[in-house]
Amino acid sequence: MKILNLLVGGPIELWPQQLKDGNVSGDWIGVDRGNLHLIEMGIDPLVAIGDFDSLQPNEYQLMKAHVQDIRQSIPEKDDTDTQLGLKVALDEYHADRLDIYGATGGRLDHFLANLWMVLEPRFQKYAPKIRMIDQQNTLTFFLPGEYTIKKEPDKKYLAFVALTPMAHLTLFDEKYQLNDYQVKRPISLASNEFVGNEARFKFASGVMCVIQSKDINRYN
Repeated sequence: MKILNLLVGGPIELWPQQLKDGNVSGDWIGVDRGNLHLIEMGIDPLVAIGDFDSLQPNEYQLMKAHVQDIRQSIPEKDDTDTQLGLKVALDEYHADRLDIYGATGGRLDHFLANLWMVLEPRFQKYAPKIRMIDQQNTLTFFLPGEYTIKKEPDKKYLAFVALTPMAHLTLFDEKYQLNDYQVKRPISLASNEFVGNEARFKFASGVMCVIQSKDINRYN
């Protein structure tokens, strides 16, 4: 399986610990300031993508010294930098799985743009290959079908987020179950939980985002 990682410029404090420790395996594509974070960790991205309007001249020169393939876009463009990164990862590098970091925190407009990317016709067929990961959450995406997912050891909660209306949603063995439920509008069926180490679900139409998450004790 070819795994690629994409680092967007979201807040470092929301990174998962594994990323903070530099223990994420696989090659990287950097988006805008995410490139500098990778270089600081001793990782040279395969590709650097973005308009780089947030970089100082010395930072841009540092990036040029470490990245052979730099794709600079103009600030006034139709695609976001993250969309450009997604396109390169999936269309050019043909990733079997794309893990995106730094895409869920900070500005809400950026997060919503990232969340809804999978609904675009050009990206929707790739939705099952995409994950978004941060300190508290792992987001995975599903097209119609029947699935069994495994519980991440450190996560307690399970949410089924219908990004579109959906037909015949069934949650077989979660704490809160559904049988042939018709989802009429986008909705987050939140705060469900695993019973055991696996959960099975199915649906007949639409696009689903499944979130495994945990609370963070800020006093630790």
